[in-house]
Amino acid sequence: MSPETPLRVEAEARPPAARDAGTWADANIAPAYGEPLPDDVLRLELSGDRVRLGTETFLSARPQDAGRLAERVRGRDVLMAVEDADTFLAQVSDTLAVLRAQAAAVWLQHPDAPVAYRLVLRDEQGFRAWLEEVAPGKLRIIQRADGFELSTSVGKLPGPDRNGPSVPVRGGRQDIATLRRELARLKGRFTTSDDLCLVPSFGTEMVQVARALGGTYVAPEEGLFDTLCLVYPTPRPAPDAGSR
Repeated sequence: MSPETPLRVEAEARPPAARDAGTWADANIAPAYGEPLPDDVLRLELSGDRVRLGTETFLSARPQDAGRLAERVRGRDVLMAVEDADTFLAQVSDTLAVLRAQAAAVWLQHPDAPVAYRLVLRDEQGFRAWLEEVAPGKLRIIQRADGFELSTSVGKLPGPDRNGPSVPVRGGRQDIATLRRELARLKGRFTTSDDLCLVPSFGTEMVQVARALGGTYVAPEEGLFDTLCLVYPTPRPAPDAGSR
């Protein structure tokens, strides 16, 4: 993808360039906002590449397990809860593919508060198709190890380091308070943009994905966008029998 033109947004003067925007103590602690936990849902507990639904356990990368999971979630609302802080996005891509195809609605629970986020799931092809739609805004958060890169249809929001993320980490942690503030400002510019895509790097922990989604809310049950999209890596095809 070619580099994007920096997006100019009216703002206060930015701090000097730095690898890390400061210590965690310097940042505002961001409350975990979102929607109340949904009722009448199937609760899926994610741990590494395993999925637990009640007393059943699935390895979604196995076709037979993916088929069983598809039967259980077909037409149902599903709440994903991450049981292991070291569960990465790439590990759950097969599960997300099943949910995208079969579930009626998909929610992701915040790890630190009883709130959740309803998601539209898109694989890489679906994300490219979304980007190609003719519509203003096309706001997305690229979630990187060093912070959040905020991009729109007209360019990238610059950060304190022009070559770094729009919202750098503070004290080694994602700065949700600043993310929330910058998204509110972008929404003020792109007033008709009602959807946003979160695009984490494939090695991002799912608990960090959920925390980032909290940055799209400015108060309890007060989201900046009508639709939140999560982009996940397209699962690799299962190997043929006998292949190495």
